[in-house]
Order: sequence, then structure tokens, then C-alpha cells
Amino acid sequence: MSPDGLDELLDQVPRLRGRVRVEELAGGLTNRNYRVVTPDGDYVVRCSSSDAALLGIDRDAEHANTRAAHTAGVGAPVHEYRPDLGMLVVGYLSGTTLQNEDFADPGVLQRAADACRRLHAGPRFTGEFDMFARQASYLRTVREQGFPVPPGYDDHAEAWAQVRGVVESRQRVTVPCNNDLLAGNFIDDGERVWLIDYEYSGNNDVDFELGNTCTECEFPPERVEAYAEAYYGSPTRGDVARVRLGSLRSEYGWSLWGFIQAASSPLDYDFHEWGMHRYEKASRTFTSDGFGRLLEEAAGD
Repeated sequence: MSPDGLDELLDQVPRLRGRVRVEELAGGLTNRNYRVVTPDGDYVVRCSSSDAALLGIDRDAEHANTRAAHTAGVGAPVHEYRPDLGMLVVGYLSGTTLQNEDFADPGVLQRAADACRRLHAGPRFTGEFDMFARQASYLRTVREQGFPVPPGYDDHAEAWAQVRGVVESRQRVTVPCNNDLLAGNFIDDGERVWLIDYEYSGNNDVDFELGNTCTECEFPPERVEAYAEAYYGSPTRGDVARVRLGSLRSEYGWSLWGFIQAASSPLDYDFHEWGMHRYEKASRTFTSDGFGRLLEEAAGD
């Protein structure tokens, strides 16, 4: 967005007039984020910049769930919601935006798990999130739009159905989940971790939430176990296996997000490589000698 265009946009929100500083924040593949400092407040302005319909983003739900996350004590306060401008204005959270390697620190890992527990114990979210339904929706989109996907993607349909069978064989308890907790969506102030970005939020199972972070942040096996322990306290073998299965669900489902973005997003970003990285991780698990054992452990206690 040009400086003149941004100024014109910000001027339409009274609390953002008289601003003394504006800086674009890193990250955001379906929006642009700006820190806007005024004499009366410090804000983050999230400006939508992608086709939300193709990606299944509900901006009204994002707004409602961002408010609920703040009530849970884990998210930023919401100051303005202007769907007519494609804008959400939240409070700026002071702290360090985490990087993948930061989770090697046991203190950071514990604070991240604590933040997830606060979110999951908070007010129920608007909307449900189910990666099996999301993956099916994304697959319909790529087929209807003629977007390219890896030739071997459908070869794993049977294995994907087995994963679904294991997940749905257990009583599925859902809680408010962010569903997109990559490292950049954790803000650590040294005492507690805050969670941001609720574009894909909805009520979901804990295993997907934890597993998504494990794969997005490239956790080695021992850190997956440590994260499960930080969250659960004394996880069973089944608990850890279900977190690993959450990672697999994330990889196979979100890879399609990357292929949709590669074909439709105006942003200068290698979305195809983003999707391939996740797809290839999922493919390795589906075809590994340990896949059957993972399913068995995830089905047990």
C-alpha cells in the first residue's frame, strides 16, 4: 500500500488521526499489519489484503474471537472493527515475537503452553474449525479453480481417511483454538506469552492446536514430547501420539492453503514452496514404516 493510500485509510478512523509514528510490521501473508502510535495509544492495524473467501476466512468471526481471546487474558484488546475498510485495530503488545529456535528454551516453551491453556479455558469462540472439513473445502477450491497441486497429493487419500477415522473414533472435545500458532503469533514479554492473529480461529481439539505449533516451529521429536508435557503435565503415550497426528493434519491440510495462495495471491512470496514444505513432511509420515504404529498409539490411552 502506498504511503498516501495508507494515510487516507487511517484518517477514516478518528482514534488514528494525529498519529506520530507508523511502521509496517513483519509477517502477515493474508493482511498487512501496521503499528500506529498516537498521543493517546499504541495500536496494531490489521488491513486485509487477500481473497478471504478462497481461504475460508471469516472476518466477523476473527473480530469476535479476538475479543474473546482478550477476555481469556491471552490476546490484545480490540479498539475498532471496520469491515467496510477491511480493518481491525487492536492494542499493541510489548514483547518479543518468537522465532522457532526460541522454543528450545524450557521457560519459553512452558510460557507458550500456559498461554494455550488460558486460551483454551476462555470464552467459547464463534465458529468451529475442523481440518478435515477445511482440507475438503480447499481441495474443492483447487479443483474448481484449476489450481496446480503436487501430482501425488491424492495418493494419500486413503491414509488421510485412516487419520480421520482415528481422530473421530474418540470423543472430540473442542475448545477455543487459534489454529495458526506459528512462532510469529507468540509474543513473549518475559513473564507471560500472548497469542495474536485469529484469522483461522474456531473451536477445535487441543491436539491440532499443539501439533500445528510443533510442525510450524520445526520441533524435533524430543521437543514435541516436552511441549506435550508442558501443556498436559503428565501426558500419556497416546497424548503425545495425538499431538503428532495433529501435526500431520496441519501439514496435509494447510499445504493446500499454500497452493491456493500460490495461484491467487498478489504478494511477492513463494507460497508454492511454503505448501510443498508442508506437503512433503506429511507425505514422509504417510509413507513411513511408523505410520501404522502412530495411528495405533493415537487411538489408545
